[in-house]
Amino acid sequence: MSSDPDKGLKRTFGGIEPVFAQEDTSRIYLQSIAYDGTSTWGKGADKGFELFLEACENMELYDIETDSEVFRQGVFILPPLKDFLSAEAMYETVLLRTRELLGTGKFLTFFGGEHSVSIGLIQAYTEKYNHLTVLQIDAHADLRPEYLGTPYNHACAVYQASKTTNLIQVGIRSMDIVEKEHMNVDKVYFAQDIEGKTEWMQESIDKMTKDVYVTVDLDALDPSIMPATGTPEPGGLLWYTLITYLRMVFSQKNVVGFDIVEFAPIEALHAPQFLVAKLYYKMLNYKFQLPSGQ
Repeated sequence: MSSDPDKGLKRTFGGIEPVFAQEDTSRIYLQSIAYDGTSTWGKGADKGFELFLEACENMELYDIETDSEVFRQGVFILPPLKDFLSAEAMYETVLLRTRELLGTGKFLTFFGGEHSVSIGLIQAYTEKYNHLTVLQIDAHADLRPEYLGTPYNHACAVYQASKTTNLIQVGIRSMDIVEKEHMNVDKVYFAQDIEGKTEWMQESIDKMTKDVYVTVDLDALDPSIMPATGTPEPGGLLWYTLITYLRMVFSQKNVVGFDIVEFAPIEALHAPQFLVAKLYYKMLNYKFQLPSGQ
């Protein structure tokens, strides 16, 4: 961990006053992982963090829904993880760093990068929490054991989790036939089956264990509101569906950490990064202002 009290404070989350962005006193850490080495179509997921921070600086920090200002809990931006030589090196770096951060007692949040960054994150959380649930909100199943010569490809993001955790998949609408053998269909909520319905929300939560790690691939959202992602699949979740569901999860379960991945900016289009900023902040508000997040 950094011993320099000014390191990381040149830019604060949302432009908050430095008093709310101190490494020692902040309850929330934000770790970016700039990696886009295995993406197979749209590129740029390693370039989104600065635009996300810029959007955060133009976002109101009072949340109407929860009547709160969660930034007062303190948000510290950690030095980025970047410049990986390979997918394997990325995995090892992320795993080791996450293990270290889990020892701080802070609430950890992560910003990708492509979805392969989540493999090391989830592994570290699996080592810390027995009976962990991984909630994957995503357009793609991401259950390939390996892809293009590596098990650390974005198409393999939750394969390991499917074997070692209680994996719940929401919003899925694209997969390869080889992934079927690794999928527990009783814990998969396909986009076509949940469209216009709400009962699936509580049903899925009832299948979760106490401790939940949330991984949000932004392509879970419909491309009409989130086109800035590598593979924008039609038929995705809309804003209020997603945040209604997330609020239910955070209020009923102990969310131990989360990541947001696959934001690939589109030049001169500002709406996507603003959506990502609002989503991140919403998730913090839900964690710290609802009963299970106290």
